Amino acid sequence: MNFPTIPVPFSLGQIVVTPNVLESVPRGEIFAALRRHQSRDWGDVSPDSKLSNDRAIEDGERLLSVYHSKGGIKFWIITEADRSATTVLLPEDY
Repeated sequence: MNFPTIPVPFSLGQIVVTPNVLESVPRGEIFAALRRHQSRDWGDVSPDSKLSNDRAIEDGERLLSVYHSKGGIKFWIITEADRSATTVLLPEDY
């Protein structure tokens, strides 16, 4: 049986998660946010930032998503312009 291929808009590269995120955000929520990020659901960013991210996929620029855990912890996901790495971090880790 052949399954359809689901296109992925961009590569995440190496995934790095900061210790602060690992201590404060459940792993299942981190994985869910990574799936959202890669599917172009940028989370809680402004409309302008959503447009910038959409353009960045085509232009090869850096991508930024903002999410909140169920416990209210705000965290970011940043994919580098060269798509070599994606980092999950708290704003204070930046």
